[in-house]
Amino acid sequence: MRILLVRHAEPDYSIDSLTSKGWREAELLGRRMVRYDIRDFYVSPLGRARDTADCTLSKLGRTAEVLPWLKEFHGSYPDPATGKPRLAWDLPPRVWTSYPGIADPDTWLNCPLFDGGDFRSVWQETKDGVAALLARYGFRQDGPVWLADRNTPDTIALFCHFGISMAVLACLMNLSPMVLWHHVLCLPSSVSEVVTEERIPGEVSFRITRLGDITHLEAAGESRSTAGLFPECFTGVDSTDPATNLSDLHRNP
Repeated sequence: MRILLVRHAEPDYSIDSLTSKGWREAELLGRRMVRYDIRDFYVSPLGRARDTADCTLSKLGRTAEVLPWLKEFHGSYPDPATGKPRLAWDLPPRVWTSYPGIADPDTWLNCPLFDGGDFRSVWQETKDGVAALLARYGFRQDGPVWLADRNTPDTIALFCHFGISMAVLACLMNLSPMVLWHHVLCLPSSVSEVVTEERIPGEVSFRITRLGDITHLEAAGESRSTAGLFPECFTGVDSTDPATNLSDLHRNP
């Protein structure tokens, strides 16, 4: 089985849609996606993901099923300094790495950082959503691996967002999503590909064969968007300042 995780094109968060550049990206993405033999399409309920998907679906005369849990990962917890709700990938490296076990798949969720708020319940919703989706195709999780009743080479595509994509990967691969959220960024309109390896009959693991691929933009000479990426070099905006509202700076990828 192959799973394509597609991040929406460059967003205009003020209207939950796409910028003019984002529409160009979505069009180029659509020209790429029609070349895949995709069995089923799924999409986030948020506008920026649905608009991105429509550029592919309209070319194919297809529709996508909306999965409510596929909306951007929205679980939050109180900021230790301000008490305001905070998103998981908005923490400076000195903060999130200071918690023992935060990178361990068996202990990361016990971090006291997540006490309060709805972070843990949203994470459980995500895990349940991934499990239910894969169950449609005959998969069920057994510890760190998955059991497959009827594995096939079929492809499914999920049009969604960066944060939830990394959460999906963490669920598939038994990883701490904190590591992916803070050390990976898939740029707008990028495609990530995960495939199963069935080395033992009926038992599979998932492997990433593409991560954040934007060759459809590069081939067309379209510049990449850095939406969701903090500045490469310090610009004078101190993300460790408790007075800084990172949800305004970083927005929801």
